[in-house]
Amino acid sequence: MTAAQREFDIVLYGATGFVGKLTADYLARHGGNARIALAGRSATKLRDVRDSLGPAAADWELIEADASQPSSLNDMASRTRVVVTTVGPYTKYGLPLVSACAAAGTDYADLTGETMFVRESIDTYHKQAADNGARIVHACGFDSIPSDLTVYALHREAERDGTGPLGDTTLVVRRFAGGISGGTLASMLEVLDTASSDPEARREMNDPYTLSTDRGAEPELGHQTDTPWRRGREIAPELDGIWAGAFAMGAPNSRIVRRSNALLDWSYGRTFRYAETMSMGSSIVAPVAAAMDTAANAAMLGLGGRYFNKLPRGLIERILPKPGTGPSESTREKGHYTVETYTTTASGARYRATMSQQGDPGYKATSVLLGECGLALALDRDELSDLHGVLTPAAAMGDALLARFPGAEVTLTTERLA
Repeated sequence: MTAAQREFDIVLYGATGFVGKLTADYLARHGGNARIALAGRSATKLRDVRDSLGPAAADWELIEADASQPSSLNDMASRTRVVVTTVGPYTKYGLPLVSACAAAGTDYADLTGETMFVRESIDTYHKQAADNGARIVHACGFDSIPSDLTVYALHREAERDGTGPLGDTTLVVRRFAGGISGGTLASMLEVLDTASSDPEARREMNDPYTLSTDRGAEPELGHQTDTPWRRGREIAPELDGIWAGAFAMGAPNSRIVRRSNALLDWSYGRTFRYAETMSMGSSIVAPVAAAMDTAANAAMLGLGGRYFNKLPRGLIERILPKPGTGPSESTREKGHYTVETYTTTASGARYRATMSQQGDPGYKATSVLLGECGLALALDRDELSDLHGVLTPAAAMGDALLARFPGAEVTLTTERLA
């Protein structure tokens, strides 16, 4: 059965979790005529979710599927064009579903920020997915759509202007209001546990090109830090007066962006350098705040990456928010983010891409982005790239997402700077 002949356009797996429910609600309101089913371990909980979504979802089918039962995942994947999954941490639960989708030629989208999970997905299933016409697309939420799509948009703008490939490129989180989801924290714990338990995995995670299609083909551009501490004017004149520290998700996001460059045949450029920062403002304490933020992130990556497995995991998990939990609706609605990505091309032309959304980045905004990725993969197939295998959002559906964003109240603009 071809993808076009399948029973469903989208199956949302993990629909009973916190972000899963938000994504289901988004698809019910914005899915149009898409044929959608909800999947998870409990039919009773799935029915409760469906009943909460209103008339648009009344006829959605419910599918019982469990990562511990691969046959249920195989059956689910064979019935749909696309599986959208919120079931993490992906290091623990993700690969059986990737395997099912790669074998069935089914497109897949997730929310992972776990670099070594993506690397294992590439090593194990990229060829099979490519051979079977599947697109396995990781990092389809706040991690790492703003990073990946702002750089892609800058590349497209410079390409249209004929100003040459991208050079130094830096994302700056200008405004951010919201919490870190329990699922994101659980993923971060998995990353630290993997790094501290496996020296080879730690070495790979420290490599800026660890997700490349061909590590030997990547340029040697010197040290590319994951924990920059910079004056704003060192990034762009428009940022004069501010200080910027490290952004907590800069390490996994930057690997996704660099993989996009490699998947697109290094069209961003062979001297493309990328980093992520977070603005600490321009007050008298801003440089200190930026330094402390950078030091904290460096400690987490450095010391945490070496010694995290020595800590009492159970105690840490009791302290932190649990996966599947989240803030109130009021808190989610009040959240927001704005990122600005600056680049200078080989000819000296400068550009800025600005992306913003209303809604808590880790919850509401992420559910919108994941929902739009699922809809793009399912419904905009003529607008997708001709690439298959383990991909990134930009490489799989960059143009389709840029076209979809305005209708989803996601603002992404580019401009050429003086």
